Amino acid sequence: MPRTPTSAPHGPLQNHLLAALPPEAFEPLAAHLEEVAMPLGEMLYEPGEQLRHAYFPATAIVSLHYVTESGASAETAGVGNEGMVGVSLFMGGNTTPSSAVVQTAGYGYRLDRHVLMQAFDCGGPLQRLLLRYTQALMTQMAQTAVCNRHHSLEQQLCRWLLLTLDRLPSSELTMTQELVAGMLGVRREGVTEAAGNLQRAGLISYRRGHISVLNRQGLEAHACECYGVVRKEMDRLLYDVRQR
Repeated sequence: MPRTPTSAPHGPLQNHLLAALPPEAFEPLAAHLEEVAMPLGEMLYEPGEQLRHAYFPATAIVSLHYVTESGASAETAGVGNEGMVGVSLFMGGNTTPSSAVVQTAGYGYRLDRHVLMQAFDCGGPLQRLLLRYTQALMTQMAQTAVCNRHHSLEQQLCRWLLLTLDRLPSSELTMTQELVAGMLGVRREGVTEAAGNLQRAGLISYRRGHISVLNRQGLEAHACECYGVVRKEMDRLLYDVRQR
């Protein structure tokens, strides 16, 4: 039988990847999973740094960022309880030109790279699951690039809010407009205008660094197709993995 997050209200099974593993694949990893606090702004790894751990967020959300020589940055993908930070470990690269920063505080579980690689190299459910997750992550990165190039800032903000909501238990985000601007790689004034439009439309409420989604259906209607593409691919690749 598949393992589900509901069987562990506070534990590693809150991460969907770990929860999707059958007992024979999860139990050898369980003893090596270390619960870690993931405070806002913590840098899990920096560009070019040798990765030592894989991270499986449970309640935290991590932003994968690329920073240019000028200091400008933008998010290429987000990782929450649906995924894992550190795919370059089993893809053979060991390092990456991007950084990983906690965008929403919470906790997660980390796994030593040697334990992960030993389990991955054995093949089986863990290897299949992580490869499928990597494909889903690549889809998110590609769609982010397309969205940033061809869609309005308001649409980009809707996509980002919806993907973030999917990783949270509530409809409220603790997030400043400055932080959102950094994620999208745009000026804060642009986010202020876009958020104001969504607020006037009755879709969100913004106050003192808190964004509350009042009408999710309306937010989805305002978003471009990019959110749906990412969500559908994530569902296709990961949420049916328990049947394979």
